[in-house]
Order: sequence, then structure tokens, then C-alpha cells
Amino acid sequence: MDLVITIEDPAKRVGLFGSTDRHLRLIREALGVRISARDASLKLSGQSQQVGKAAAVIDRLQQMLRDRDHLSEDLVADALVEVARSAADEQTSGIDVYGKTSVAPKTDGQRRYAEAIQGHDLVFCVGPAGTGKTYLAVAMAVALLKQQKIKRIVLVRPAVEAGEKLGYLPGDMQAKVNPYLRPLFDAMHDMMTFDQLKRFMMNDIIEVIPLAFMRGRTLNKAVVILDEAQNTTVSQMLMFLTRLGHDSKMIVTGDDSQVDLEDDQESGLIDAVRRLEGIEGIATIRLDERDIVRHRLVQDVVEAYAVDQADRRRRRNGPRQEDVR
Repeated sequence: MDLVITIEDPAKRVGLFGSTDRHLRLIREALGVRISARDASLKLSGQSQQVGKAAAVIDRLQQMLRDRDHLSEDLVADALVEVARSAADEQTSGIDVYGKTSVAPKTDGQRRYAEAIQGHDLVFCVGPAGTGKTYLAVAMAVALLKQQKIKRIVLVRPAVEAGEKLGYLPGDMQAKVNPYLRPLFDAMHDMMTFDQLKRFMMNDIIEVIPLAFMRGRTLNKAVVILDEAQNTTVSQMLMFLTRLGHDSKMIVTGDDSQVDLEDDQESGLIDAVRRLEGIEGIATIRLDERDIVRHRLVQDVVEAYAVDQADRRRRRNGPRQEDVR
């Protein structure tokens, strides 16, 4: 990418460039761009992201020169650090999806979640309804697809939902599965057009499937999202986690207060979070009522049910270590 910047005050050219172009060399070395000067302009060349940063640094330096004649190397270094920090904050706060929809974390917990996905290959996110667990996971996956860092997205759900089984639904397998996977389609529709989604699905770039269809597969250069993971058994969770391939990420989301398994079955999500704690490359993010971004009443509902659900978890999983000391 090439970008030409006009020098605001040619009389302060030396102040901007530095003695023997020292300031320009600092920018060039820090950002890996080429800088050439001609008359009252600067030409920047290199990768678009780095060129953008260099342009932002030069803009800040020109602002400083409006009320002074010279700049120190420390001021140039400070401008480089400030631009780098702003770029990092922008990357975390804004998620670049297709279309015009703007997606961004809205709470501190959601920001930690987005950062965990960026920095880890396997992320567990546990939290109540309305905290954006699935929505943000899909947004991060779509952003990676748009940046061509992955080749496909696979969205997965276990075939257990509020005590009902898919076999009781009318129609063939596709007819049974589509309503059940509807929340995943809804999230996708917010981030791309219907035609884009249809094209991606026809080309197997995006796949939305029940968990049972994951057996025997290995997925490379993909983001694989397991939604409603509290309804997996321990063996199903092991099967899913071992599908992780090279250059891929897995995101496992669920609400451990809404387990719909039989009473004698342990949740694979609860077991995995406990079993895999502390392993390098794996992150666990816990969201709570403060991260709920749906209607304000959802937070009140979650809090009203929280005590009863905590009692149910204790009865299901037995007393905690600290409770029996």
C-alpha cells in the first residue's frame, strides 16, 4: 500500500524529519515501512496496517509541531507507543465482521473474552443467558474468516434441549435440526447478508451441525464453536475437544446453571473446565450478571433464579472440597 501525506508547514520540515532524518528512521524501523520525502509531501509504502500506523504517528508529530519548532526523539518514541496502544485497543474493542453491523464487546468481561479468543487456541466461556457468549464467539470467528486467517467455521450444538429430543420433531433430519440450530443462524445473519451465508454454507465454508456429526473428524485452519456445552456428557466433550486440528481455534460456551442432562449424568462442560484448569494455551472466562446485555429484566430474572440453581448444582455434583473440611 502507498500513501502520500502532505506536510502542513514545510518550514518545519527539519523539525518533523529530525536531524539527518533521524525521526523518519525511527518510524521506519519501528513499523517496517518505507518513507520517502519529496518537496512538501511524504510517501509511505508497506503493509496497509503498518502504513496506517505510520501515518497516525506523523499526524501526531505534526500536531505537536504546531506550537513548537523541534521534536525530541523521546516525543517520537512516545507517539509510536501511543499509536500502538490505540491500535491494540481498537482491535480488541471492534470486531470486523461482514456487512454494516458493528460488533464490539460491551462489558469488561466480554472484552476479556474477546482477548482470550485472540490469544488462545481453546477457550471455555461459562455464564448466564444474555451475556453474549455465543454471539461474540461467532463474531470473532467471522472476523478471522474475513481476514483469511482461517478457511472455515463450524458451529456445533449437542442434541439435548430443555428435556426434548430431536427424534420427536416432525420431518427428516434437516427439518429436525434447522429449528434447533436457529440461534446460531440468527447470529450469523447479523454479521453477513443472507446471500453470503448461503454461499458460504453451500461451499462448506460455514457448517452448522449437531455434535454427533463431529465424530471422526479433524478440522484444520478452522474456528469450531460448541454452543450449549453444558448439555454434553463427559465422553461427548472428550470427543469434541480431540477434533482440534492445526491452525485452529475451539470456543466452548455454556451456562452451567441450565444443565438439561439426566440427573445421573455429569455435564461435560463442568468436568472439562475443572479437569483442564491451568493447562497452557487453554483459557476459561466466566461471565456473570454484570455482563448481561439483553433487556434489563433478564439480569433481574437471572439473579432471582441464581440461589435455587446453585442448590441444584450442589446436589448434582456433590459437596465441594471446601464444604467437607
